[in-house]
Amino acid sequence: MKVTLSALDTFESSFTPLVVIELVQDVKEETKEWLKNRIIAKKKDGGAQLLFRPLLNKYEKETLENQNLYLVGASRLRLLLGAEAVGLVKECNDNTMRAFTYGTRHNFKGFDDDNDDFLTMAECQFIIKHELENLRARDEKMIPGYPQAKLYPGKSLLRRLLTSGIIIQVFPLHDNEALKKLEDSWYTRFTLKYQPVDSIRGYFGETIALYFGFLEYFTFALIPMAVIGLPYYMFVWEDYDKYVIFASFNLIWSTVILEVWKRGCANMTYRWGTLVMKRQFEEPRPGFHGVLGINSVTGREEPLYPSYKRQLRIYLVSLPFVCLCLYFSLYVMMIYFDMEAWALELHEDSGSEWTSVLLYVPSIIYAIVIEIMNRLYRYAAEFLTSWENHRLESAYQNHLVLKVLVFNFLNCFASLFYIAFVLRDMKLLRQSLATLLITSQILNQIVESLLPYWLQRKHHVQVKRKVQALKADIDATLYEQVVLEKEMGTYLGTFDDYLELFLQFGYVSLFSCVYPLAAAFAVLNNFTEVNSDALKMCRVFKRPFSEPSASIGVWQLAFETMSVISVVTNCALIGMSPQVNALFPESKVDLILIVVAAEVRKSLDVNNIHAPEQEQCLLCCSQT
Repeated sequence: MKVTLSALDTFESSFTPLVVIELVQDVKEETKEWLKNRIIAKKKDGGAQLLFRPLLNKYEKETLENQNLYLVGASRLRLLLGAEAVGLVKECNDNTMRAFTYGTRHNFKGFDDDNDDFLTMAECQFIIKHELENLRARDEKMIPGYPQAKLYPGKSLLRRLLTSGIIIQVFPLHDNEALKKLEDSWYTRFTLKYQPVDSIRGYFGETIALYFGFLEYFTFALIPMAVIGLPYYMFVWEDYDKYVIFASFNLIWSTVILEVWKRGCANMTYRWGTLVMKRQFEEPRPGFHGVLGINSVTGREEPLYPSYKRQLRIYLVSLPFVCLCLYFSLYVMMIYFDMEAWALELHEDSGSEWTSVLLYVPSIIYAIVIEIMNRLYRYAAEFLTSWENHRLESAYQNHLVLKVLVFNFLNCFASLFYIAFVLRDMKLLRQSLATLLITSQILNQIVESLLPYWLQRKHHVQVKRKVQALKADIDATLYEQVVLEKEMGTYLGTFDDYLELFLQFGYVSLFSCVYPLAAAFAVLNNFTEVNSDALKMCRVFKRPFSEPSASIGVWQLAFETMSVISVVTNCALIGMSPQVNALFPESKVDLILIVVAAEVRKSLDVNNIHAPEQEQCLLCCSQT
């Protein structure tokens, strides 16, 4: 017999809370009642058919601060039917991966009517988020109590409530017991071991797990470079021109590691079911606005915005602004070279130990300025990309990534290219690369991990004292957890984490042939990065909603582009080396161009060869 949603009970007084909704303090009572009814109403009546209750009852609200916090959960049957609705892919008893359906639930591995562990908590929270986001206006013209918050048929209620400021935030709760087990196997014991990527995926979802899987893979891929670089640095330290062998290895390494990662990534995502998961129709992003009209594809009424207006904003405002920022970055770079010349002149005049230390000061200052400029530009890029009014979140992310990567690449690497190919000063190139790499790693560890962790610990102590002082008869453990987590910072995604790895990949792959210790420092940084990022995810930020992913997305293309640039750069450095020029003394420029052109064509051929392999990845995974 087919089970329908109408058979579910949405009025259970006791349930496992999975998601928290925080409303603004002065929200109207009629708005709260309307929202509650829409969440618990049956699907046939336009509701989400979820479980819903306030964190505090009436007496507790009078005793404590009036917290407009509400808990959302779902029955086991509701979650299973939701898993079918979102198209979750699970492993069957015959070891194949198929989309889950409630009618064939007994065909799936690990399913039992008495077992509540078939769906991970991350998957349950993803289902609830999906149901909340798909609560849509029917006949309502506005949100009750807020006539300025207009509605139209098909509009997502959650997005309108968020953009109107009625809902402050929606976030999933941590499972303290499961989190403790994950921490014990992940970062609390400082031992050299593989990360529990499958456990990370079960708790945080595929997007976070793929980042940590890539971070681990990239760290291990750096070890051969570090092992070769250490003796190379020790025995050829003073001879800056003997870098041909290391540069040759460098250009091969930068291409191979990305091809190997693509296969490993496909294996992981096939095992998790996201590689074969059907992609859902993408809804307009919350910040998208326009004139109400009928979407020609969906037939639904929604905001429409002319494409030509967006293109005008991009080409007449965003593009000139980005070019202006790039010019300013180059201007700051020339100031840095003036500082370098001043420090060198001062050292040559005095020759003291103090002035020899002063030689590193311009590079350190420039590295700090680069980090500040990168962060300031990031805010400007986010504002501009939002102002461009992209309809889809994927389009917004792609334009944001492009803006940020172009500026960060020029800002971080322009000085190194100038030193290598204009000044041709290998000693200064080595010094600048070392300073930029080490300084950026130290700053990132402080800003992204240590400072947020210290602030969170300070807030945690304050909440503890506040809860211990309460005399009310309440579930203090749950109250403390919700209040603590709602004040945590919001994890904004893996953008900054991938960007840091992208820049690190650039430092290592582009010019590490003149500073072989670059890979060794990157390995040391990444070993600490794994633990600091794990700590950040578990103890500093709110738990993010799980997001199914089949790959690392646009970052794969970004790393591949950097790999091609790396091949060109290393070939140019090889063509400039005294050893190669000694073989062809009469045509240095022609030699460089020939070597670069040959290697670029080789890189493109490698990518074309591996393209069919990408298409066969699914077949390979299913056979293994």
